[in-house]
Amino acid sequence: DSQQYLVTVGLGTPAVPQTLLLTTESDLSWVQCKPCNSSNCYPQKLPLFDPSRSSTYTAIPCDSQECRDLAAGIGGNGCTSNWECGFYIHYGSGANTTGVYSSDALTLGPGAVVENFHFGCGHDQEGPFGNEGKYDGVLALGRLPESLVGQTLAEHGGAFSLCLPPTRDSTGFLAFGAPENTSDFVFTPLLTMDDQPWFYQLMLTGISVGGQQLDIPAAVFREGMILASSTTITALQDTAYAALRTAFRSAMEEYPLAPPTAQLDTCYNLTGYDNVTVPTVSMTFRGGATVDLDASSGLLLDGCLAFWNTDGDEYTGVIGSLNQRTIEVLYDLPGSRVGFRTGAC
Repeated sequence: DSQQYLVTVGLGTPAVPQTLLLTTESDLSWVQCKPCNSSNCYPQKLPLFDPSRSSTYTAIPCDSQECRDLAAGIGGNGCTSNWECGFYIHYGSGANTTGVYSSDALTLGPGAVVENFHFGCGHDQEGPFGNEGKYDGVLALGRLPESLVGQTLAEHGGAFSLCLPPTRDSTGFLAFGAPENTSDFVFTPLLTMDDQPWFYQLMLTGISVGGQQLDIPAAVFREGMILASSTTITALQDTAYAALRTAFRSAMEEYPLAPPTAQLDTCYNLTGYDNVTVPTVSMTFRGGATVDLDASSGLLLDGCLAFWNTDGDEYTGVIGSLNQRTIEVLYDLPGSRVGFRTGAC
């Protein structure tokens, strides 16, 4: 019920399973590691990763180029008492993790092993982590060299695609490398934020509801939108959200409204309705790429429209994971573009 997306990978030699949160908003992957007591690590279902049991594990030394590169970015934390490279990550939720910058084998699937994968061995985690033990760490797919994407650049060319499944009983996919045939995709340019270059940013240009384009001035979207796989709800600029809410409520007027839930203020009581007709909501991006959100799984969360506002038009928006359900999102870094293929999983 966390609405988050997980993958299970193998770490170390022999490979031991680790269930990791999938995120395109971070660059340094990490797992909870032994030694770590209950006050420093949150409870998890799988055993803590034990570096001493892996024949391929190494702690990255302080005087290495890898440590200097990490220190020059956003995850460096100096040296440990053992002269090992330290890392520190602080998240917007208030959670943070710290430990030893490390290297080991990462097994993504049969025959798919990333040798010398760099990650954080977390020895102290604080804040809202784990969602009651549902994951053991984070698999980071951001744009910087420390991410899994950056570390497999030579093998996969800096391209990967992600399809988030609609329900917890269904399965999506994470694929590395660009597909041979992209004729079913629509593409939009990939932008870069000067102050946060690790994010995947797009320029939204319009929204339509039920086939009708909303009257939203282009300037409203000037700060762009961040594609996010570990943030559930989409945050739109104020003016855009107000227009979407009005049009969506009009299209859903036959269904009774329910009280707001947290930030979500357009909620419906759908009890007793065998079939609910949800209007098509489409997003159009720079270059004309138009994406229809999945009506059955990509619009409503617990009966509420899964959008909220950013408290102003001057803020960068976020395209949450719920809107991306069933859509294959192709991240093509060499081509500086992002593609969308609907109905993919």
